[in-house]
Amino acid sequence: MTWDPTLYLKFGSDRLRPALDLLARVELQAPKIVVDLGCGAGNVTRALRARWPEAGTRIIGVDSSPEMLARAARAEPNAQWVQADIGSWSPEEPVDLIFSNAALHWLPGHEQLFPRLMGMLKPGGELAVQMPNQTSAASHVGIAESIDAAPWRGPVKAELLEKRLAPIASANDYYDWLAPHAQRIDQWETLYTHVLAGVPPGSSAVAEWTQSTALKPIMSAMDPAAQAWFWADYCRRMNAAYPRRADGTTLFPFRRFFTVALKK
Repeated sequence: MTWDPTLYLKFGSDRLRPALDLLARVELQAPKIVVDLGCGAGNVTRALRARWPEAGTRIIGVDSSPEMLARAARAEPNAQWVQADIGSWSPEEPVDLIFSNAALHWLPGHEQLFPRLMGMLKPGGELAVQMPNQTSAASHVGIAESIDAAPWRGPVKAELLEKRLAPIASANDYYDWLAPHAQRIDQWETLYTHVLAGVPPGSSAVAEWTQSTALKPIMSAMDPAAQAWFWADYCRRMNAAYPRRADGTTLFPFRRFFTVALKK
């Protein structure tokens, strides 16, 4: 599966805002090693460098996509870039901060993953994570509805449904998984209302947003004819669920879950 950094960054400022809100809650003053886990196109990594511009802060961006990393290296040349599976990657030495924006929800097994990430930190280090919590919203329910309505055989539908993102766990679960390793845990949710513009008639702003994220593994598994049918049906559903306003923009409510844990 090939990721498209240009498509992902189409709504770049809206996608960056939650990362900046998460970064504002990180309290480290002079970290030596900062990891951007699931760094994507490097827009968040650049914000991390701006927070700690000193040459003594080493910033490592980790992502599995070579296309994203190539774009990231142009955005922030003063970082170290590592192509790796973010679910199995580990640093060569304990780090001060693991920062992950809109990446860990792609991975299963959070009950093992989050304690393992805490184990990569120095004492007094921080784990800062933001994950979309959107699976019950119309933008994601509509994916299943379009698959279910498609004129394909049952087994094909089942395979595509399995590629949908699973819901993240509850805040209570993340607290319980982190508590044995943390001296302080900060959790919150924010419902952003993104104002999306610049989408031509006949398309859907929400569909174009989702195309580069939750839809990516599903549409990558389709042949061109199936993609065309699915895209038309999904855009129709999204335009009904998120109609354009009088000024041509689309309002897209998007819920996100945040956790910052300070290691013992």
